[in-house]
Amino acid sequence: MLIKLPSKRYYTIGEIAKAFNVNTSLLRFWEKEFKEIQPKKKQSGARKYTKEDIIILEKIYFLLKKKGLTIEGAKKQLKIKSSEDGNHQLIIQKLEIIKANLELIKEKL
Repeated sequence: MLIKLPSKRYYTIGEIAKAFNVNTSLLRFWEKEFKEIQPKKKQSGARKYTKEDIIILEKIYFLLKKKGLTIEGAKKQLKIKSSEDGNHQLIIQKLEIIKANLELIKEKL
């Protein structure tokens, strides 16, 4: 995490808003706009953010506030990034299979 927060399992919306220096209403708005943000909710409706949620919020914050993208532009960037991540995982899996096959060949030599 790039922002400074105490180490714990869940964070409140107030803690997150303070860490990002934004209003809680902005976080709730982003939650509606970006399907990637899905904090757990108590029965009372209070949001509980995990470290994974915060990582996504950091990406969104960077795209919107630092890079100056629009909501739609940020959504496109997140979609591109997630498909790249999926491709990287697929490549890694294929390379691991190739490595295992090469080790079998080496043993037979």
